[in-house]
Amino acid sequence: MENSDIVVGLDIGTTKICAIVGLRTEHGKIQVLGMGKAESAGVSRGVVTNIEKTIKGIKLAIEEAAAKSNCDISEVVVGIAGQHIKSLQHRGIIVRNSTEDEISRADVDRLIEDMYRLAMPPGEKIIHVLPQEFTVDNEQGILEPIGMSGIRLEANFHVITGQITAANNIIKCIDRANLFATDMVLEPLASADAVLSDEEKEAGVVLVDIGGGTSDIAIFYEGIIRHTAVIPFGGNSITEDIREGCAVMKNTAEALKVKFGSALADENKDEEVISIQGLKGREPKEVSVKNLAYIIQARMEEILEQVKYEIQASGFEKKIRAGAGIVVTGGGAQLKHITQLVEYITGIDARIGYPNEHLAKSNFDDIKSPMYSTGIGLVIKGLQYLEMQKEKEQRKGTKVVVEKETKVEREKNQGKSFMKSILTKGEKFFLKDIEDIDDKGFTK
Repeated sequence: MENSDIVVGLDIGTTKICAIVGLRTEHGKIQVLGMGKAESAGVSRGVVTNIEKTIKGIKLAIEEAAAKSNCDISEVVVGIAGQHIKSLQHRGIIVRNSTEDEISRADVDRLIEDMYRLAMPPGEKIIHVLPQEFTVDNEQGILEPIGMSGIRLEANFHVITGQITAANNIIKCIDRANLFATDMVLEPLASADAVLSDEEKEAGVVLVDIGGGTSDIAIFYEGIIRHTAVIPFGGNSITEDIREGCAVMKNTAEALKVKFGSALADENKDEEVISIQGLKGREPKEVSVKNLAYIIQARMEEILEQVKYEIQASGFEKKIRAGAGIVVTGGGAQLKHITQLVEYITGIDARIGYPNEHLAKSNFDDIKSPMYSTGIGLVIKGLQYLEMQKEKEQRKGTKVVVEKETKVEREKNQGKSFMKSILTKGEKFFLKDIEDIDDKGFTK
């Protein structure tokens, strides 16, 4: 397998920096070759706040992934998230020169490229331009226009924007870690590719990725991305609430959440108590499991109320209720009774999203956890980008060959024309000479 077929997904999260090395098998599955993980001390709510600490974390994760996969890593596909992410709907139009030629991939690419030229508010840049549906000569609702005939090609686009500084800081960290970012992907889109099936996207589904710093939402219907949003609360907000509510250290609060945390307080018994070792010889502290669950439930309800609001704001609530419902993934999806609370707050069916479906058998069992959905999704997005680049090169090569053949044919035709003109001139000259000779053989 060529090294160019291997992709590295780099998830720079609030709690962890994770690098996953993978390739696509002949059966279309993702084979994980190696993974590396490091603490993320320089990121807050999905945004880089300390360059040096983030670079250190990236280097550690990449070194571990490179050692386990036995690969030299120089390029990565990186994720971007944060409260600064916004989305908008826009319509684009191009007028083609000919009705004779079919609409090609180049025409669609030109329409998408035009969207990247939209005027943005100061400090913002376009991260993704996602076509929703096309219109060819007033014929609406076309999902795949390539191969059709038409002059006027239009499309509705879901445009995702983010802060230039946030994107630049990520790129700066990657550059200074001696890496190159081949692509930057919105994290909920990557997670969606890892845990959602095509049938779910078609029926109508909401992806809720509960990370450390943010909770990301992506809504799909008829296989098309319809709505994206970022909620500025995640697992770290719950840890902070436990730290304050139980008066414990931050690392103890995190351990309590992971080992004993529950999203539904009523599912826990009153008499269950956790004993925590006191600091510097102080007496142990006792924490009720039910009280711990009340603290977690309060924050989770706040997050899920905002999820519910975003679903209603998208205008696809009824279609999602009748479709595939809600899929919860990310580190926060590991909380006990999370699906029950999601269903209670939103009134919509829910399940946990694991990235198993797209994975081939691997020696890394941890990779099947919802907390690695974004990393796996970034590998999938990277492989899609790689395949797209190969297609472009192929089309470019075909175009060059066609142009070469046309040039050769043109030159051949020009040669023929030149010889014909020479022969014609010679013939005329010869005939003229014959005409100038009289019957007796003398020149007139």
